Amino acid sequence: MEYSLSGALLVGLMGAGHCFGMCGGLVGALSGQIPLDPKRNQLAEILLYQFCYNGGRILSYTLAGMLCGALAGGIGLLFSIDNYLIVLRLFAGVMMIFTGLYVARLWFGLVKVEAAGKWLWRFIQPLAQRFVPMRTPVQAIIAGILWGWLPCGLVYSMLTWSIASGNPLEGALIMAAFGVGTLPALISAGVATKNLALWLQSKAVRIISGLALIGMGIQTILVGIGQLG
Repeated sequence: MEYSLSGALLVGLMGAGHCFGMCGGLVGALSGQIPLDPKRNQLAEILLYQFCYNGGRILSYTLAGMLCGALAGGIGLLFSIDNYLIVLRLFAGVMMIFTGLYVARLWFGLVKVEAAGKWLWRFIQPLAQRFVPMRTPVQAIIAGILWGWLPCGLVYSMLTWSIASGNPLEGALIMAAFGVGTLPALISAGVATKNLALWLQSKAVRIISGLALIGMGIQTILVGIGQLG
């Protein structure tokens, strides 16, 4: 696969601090409202709900990746544009650099990209709020599917990989791998592992993660430039 699934997984892991900062409070609040049975293992119940919720969220990412890959591939076939996917690869590399700067908190221009997604979220949010608090695992899955469309610059950056793949299957798998990479941060938020949360948001982790993402963006651009030649 041209766009490495391991790379997408790594982006999810490296963006953990951003994920925790943006969604950690929401996930923690959802966990606090889970109807726990005192006669059962409460940690196991919390984890069940968390995996259901995050499974729904990853499903939304996967669907978005599939749609983006299919759209890009369809446009390429329809118009037969030369070097179409290579240009998209270059764009994906630039977006990855922006994401790295954002994660490292060196530049916040990606916030404007998040704002662009708010028009869709305003239609989904009222429906998503109907499933909060989550009362059953099925409700947790539905809540995850809906809240998965919450505007997020990191998600949008990864969607450019799906677009640049020009293939619905690859686009879906890229976003699925990315979603799995975000699990450690958000599951930890759900079970209130405070030490991990503090570590994920530490300056050193943010800088290292951001620089790694910038490096991946530069590599993506260099590969694209090589293909143009």
